[in-house]
Amino acid sequence: MNAASKKILIADDDSSIRLVLSQAFTRLGYQVRATGNAATLLKWVTDGEGDLVVTDVVMPDENVFDVLPRIKKHRPKLPVIVMSAQNNLITAVNAAEVGAFEYVPKPFDLDDMTSAARRALSRPADAEASKAQARAVRDDRLPLIGRSAPMQEVYRTIARLVGADLTVLITGESGTGKELVARALHDMGRRRDGKFVVINLAATPRERVETELFGKDESDHGKLVDADGGTLFLDEIGDMPLDAQTRLLRVIDGSEPTLNPKTNRRPNVRIIAATNRDLRALIQQGLFREDLFFRLNVAPLRIPPLRDRSEDIPDLARAFLLRANREGLPAKTIDANALERLKRHAWPGNVRELENLVRRVCALYGEDLISARIIEKELADQQPTVQGQEGPATLSQLVEQKLAGYFADQPDGIPPAGLYDRVLEEVERPLIQLTLAATRGNQVRAAEILGLNRNTLRKKIHDLGVEMARGRR
Repeated sequence: MNAASKKILIADDDSSIRLVLSQAFTRLGYQVRATGNAATLLKWVTDGEGDLVVTDVVMPDENVFDVLPRIKKHRPKLPVIVMSAQNNLITAVNAAEVGAFEYVPKPFDLDDMTSAARRALSRPADAEASKAQARAVRDDRLPLIGRSAPMQEVYRTIARLVGADLTVLITGESGTGKELVARALHDMGRRRDGKFVVINLAATPRERVETELFGKDESDHGKLVDADGGTLFLDEIGDMPLDAQTRLLRVIDGSEPTLNPKTNRRPNVRIIAATNRDLRALIQQGLFREDLFFRLNVAPLRIPPLRDRSEDIPDLARAFLLRANREGLPAKTIDANALERLKRHAWPGNVRELENLVRRVCALYGEDLISARIIEKELADQQPTVQGQEGPATLSQLVEQKLAGYFADQPDGIPPAGLYDRVLEEVERPLIQLTLAATRGNQVRAAEILGLNRNTLRKKIHDLGVEMARGRR
């Protein structure tokens, strides 16, 4: 069947979108019909018209996600391309769930749209029925945030993978959200009712990695058995020792002898691995098995650094402000100039660095509105270095720098009497507040970091008037 004999049905309530798509598909030789409502689209489909549907999600009369199951009931092999301005992970996954051939975020690139149409129309008729299906998302809070083009590609990839059981290798810099992506793959996939078991290989002593993964006896059977029926997330896989790599390869090949003592069978797990390292370089150095790399890299998924999606920063910052408030920190808003300043920052620590900055500002500043001045001060204070020294300064050097500035600001360079007690008193409150912000209000962890007894910490929180995160003590 040539292009001239194929008909594309377009549904969008925006007449300009209908016009642009109609002209583009007509130039390529396709027949086109366009409508501004879902009811007409459904009538055309049930009448047997069309070889491809290109439709918006939100229509004046009905949401297309409610219409698509009826389209699929009448024409199960009819490919459907869904486009939407609601550019988030939930939209992408919902499109996959109802059997869409492709999800295209608005505003779209016309070449991308026509390319997707060609693929849909050239696909074998029986292939559509086997397209992987995603499951509905129970939690309406987005696990990932961002409307940028790089994040749209991440969403599309996740939507394709959630219905499958493939091994996934997630790559990206530290702080980009690799564990969030792994958790989304689990929570939206067919193993969502099983456990999501995490082992951070960079934080696990090398001599304990095999024991942590595979156990040492029936009472300590390891994380592989814990994840039976669910997902095993191997964070920082590039730090896995070679001996453990060999055993992991056997797990993937089905030859690892470790058994679940409850079932007397090999654990049935989906493996998702993540790394911020170049595994190919590690292979060249003899530090990573090439055969394991190829077994893990069945479905590669790269998470972009924050500097490559700076347009997502306002949405991320607002989301982190809301999250901080839910956890007990003061409610705050952020002005446009502050957001623009955040967008200009390089963010070497990526999303994690941005979230930490937002939490720090919520904890330490009394203003309800976060201004560009506050952001500028916080960014200027991040990872300062001592003049003439490469790399971050030590805590002692930072204290010395700040005290030197304080002395320089005093008349004749001499501060008022009582400085020793005053410094200790003024440092104590922000020290405790920052530690509590870093631990998200976990007093046990904060006391451990500070080296204080928990009762002592609780008394200081009360005496100093430190604001606490509710429900996380």
